Amino acid sequence: MYKVAVVGAAGRMGRHLVANIMASDTLELAGAIEIPASPFLGQDAGTLAGKGEAGVKITASLDEVLASGVDAVINFATEGAVDAARAAVAAGSAIVIGTTALTADDRAELKRLADNGGRIVAANNMSVGVNLLFKLVKEAAARLGNEYNVEIVEMHHNQKIDSPSGTAVRLGEVVCEARNWNYDEVVTDGRSGKVGRRPVNEIGMHALRGGDVVGDHTVIFAVEGERLELSHRAGSRDMFARGALLAVEFLMQSSNGLYDMQDVLGLK
Repeated sequence: MYKVAVVGAAGRMGRHLVANIMASDTLELAGAIEIPASPFLGQDAGTLAGKGEAGVKITASLDEVLASGVDAVINFATEGAVDAARAAVAAGSAIVIGTTALTADDRAELKRLADNGGRIVAANNMSVGVNLLFKLVKEAAARLGNEYNVEIVEMHHNQKIDSPSGTAVRLGEVVCEARNWNYDEVVTDGRSGKVGRRPVNEIGMHALRGGDVVGDHTVIFAVEGERLELSHRAGSRDMFARGALLAVEFLMQSSNGLYDMQDVLGLK
């Protein structure tokens, strides 16, 4: 059994992670971390996740949890991902990062940590289905050619704080990689007013927010006479949790490096 700690254990995603770890035959919940101001400190993580007592109390100290000996950390928290990665690598633990708002500097630091002995999986989306979507979109973008206009539409719940979603950004990056485009030059976030005719080399990015939508993503390829739409709709956060657990097991068999879910799933 591999011992796993969850950062952000009291959040919506954290509770799904705790529940899935408790149901796993190969992973053991060994730590649950929250911010110092969390009202859930001291509560049993399993009880909070609706799965009965896990014997693991929620704490504000990742360092204490790491010192107790954990094989891997899973972090979906919106802030502090790089700091958590530094701590995990220093303690010799692997880390899976599902945070969507990583900057270029964050990713550069994760690469540095990986080059210095870290075992890290960082991905905008842990879903198996979404990662297959990345692969299909890349192939479609390459095969259909630039005459096919590309639009990306994503929808999430009304509490999501970043826009567009990290998954939508990655879908745009995948198209750009296939067509040798520069993401910053071709992506247009929504349209308003008299913007003129649509350029050929453009990706329209549209973010919708409402209700309790877990995550919907659609990439549209449109040309005169036909339209291809590739879509993924998430109905439960368990799909992200299951992917994160796969990533932990992948890291347990891997050497140091910075990986993504394409590596985990063998899609590269």
